[in-house]
Amino acid sequence: MPRRPTILLRELIQTSADFEAAFGEALSVNATDLDAMEHLLQEGPLGPSELARRLGITTAAMTTAVDRLVDLGHVTREPHPSDRRAVRVVPTDSSRAKAMSILMPMVRGLDAELDHFDEDEQRIITEYLERILTAYRAHTPEPSRARRVR
Repeated sequence: MPRRPTILLRELIQTSADFEAAFGEALSVNATDLDAMEHLLQEGPLGPSELARRLGITTAAMTTAVDRLVDLGHVTREPHPSDRRAVRVVPTDSSRAKAMSILMPMVRGLDAELDHFDEDEQRIITEYLERILTAYRAHTPEPSRARRVR
């Protein structure tokens, strides 16, 4: 039987997946589109080919996803500043604001929980989480990991 922290970690992973699903619903996007939006919000404008590579999907599938995101008002296609043949996918200000209004309260809440622990305890928590990530990555096949490059 797994120990209590391992059980809680599994619950955290499931709750995180539930949050992602609710986040996608709030933005009216599917999982692929949400994944693309997360990359754009974290990294800024990206080309469709780069987005496709990061998501592990074909460029044709990425074009369809970008079309959906444009239709929903989440992104625009803009000319690349240094390559006039290329375009970049850029999140709209309104979409960024809506996403941040959902994400930031959760992120601030998670971060605030660290205030309940002293520096040594925070160091131990950080080390535990780093080790958990290493263990998960060791058991995650490469193609799945490639999808989540950040």
